[in-house]
Amino acid sequence: MAREIEDVRYDEDFILNSRGLKLFACKWVPLKREPKALIFICHGYAMECSITMESTALRLARAGFAVYGMDYEGHGKSAGLAGYVSSFDAVVDDCSEHYTNICEKEENKGKMRFLLGESMGGGVALLLHRKKPDFWDGAVLVAPMCRIADEMKPHPLVISVLTKLCNYIPTWKLIPGQDIVDVAFKDPEVREKIRSNPYCYKGRLRLKTGNEILRVSNDLEKRLNEVSLPFMVLHGEDDKVTDKNVSQQLYNVASSTDKTFKLYPGMWHGLLYGEPLNNINIVFSDIIGWLENRVSFGNLRLERELKLHNDDLNLKLMEKEEIIS
Repeated sequence: MAREIEDVRYDEDFILNSRGLKLFACKWVPLKREPKALIFICHGYAMECSITMESTALRLARAGFAVYGMDYEGHGKSAGLAGYVSSFDAVVDDCSEHYTNICEKEENKGKMRFLLGESMGGGVALLLHRKKPDFWDGAVLVAPMCRIADEMKPHPLVISVLTKLCNYIPTWKLIPGQDIVDVAFKDPEVREKIRSNPYCYKGRLRLKTGNEILRVSNDLEKRLNEVSLPFMVLHGEDDKVTDKNVSQQLYNVASSTDKTFKLYPGMWHGLLYGEPLNNINIVFSDIIGWLENRVSFGNLRLERELKLHNDDLNLKLMEKEEIIS
């Protein structure tokens, strides 16, 4: 299905992953200009791309970027048990395979490629970088899942019992906790839209999903120093879902030489579409400004490298002519 939204073309399709499951994929591309760069969305837990992330994608596409998204297994319009993540590694493999294929298309060769990960998707983005450390040109990490906030975690004894039960009843919805919609999104209208969206998972965390989220967030927190790509990490000061202190720690210890940290006073977890419009405008001004600066720098670097390459070729031709003469 394809449609035009003002000056942006939207397309959607289904792809088959390596396990034979149909996964939903979509893209938003500027109609009247060549994309400045490619942006790949990694959505949050229980969310999806085509509806909840559309406002984000449209803002970026209207700023001149080609934006690509996909729903993970068990999320959105993709196949799989709703809200069930049996393996985070499989999610990362699916994203890596699909997004790499897009980057390698003829029309996209030479374009810079960025990841944009929100919440759990921030964890996915960091794992995509870990899988291919030199492949991505940068990442925008919005309240990334590098540690779950203490308010959202069950008691350690409960976690211990539930972890053992994962081996027997992995899909059961047994994990207690607050309603994430209530604590993540400040705007009441957004909460209602998410609850009425048939493609957003509702209900308690399934056992294996919760176990995978906890396992991966703990692993990410222990290895923050391994992050080496250019990144911008953004966090709301009043976030009660993921821990803002670990976003600060990521900025402090990551080995990246190009890194930015933004902490927004009074804002919650859902920075991209869960805040009042004036707050969202501030967030996207920062994101788009950061992306455009990296694209401009990347283009200048490419021009310099091309000039050096051409100068080297010319020198070799001159030397060859001298030898012949």
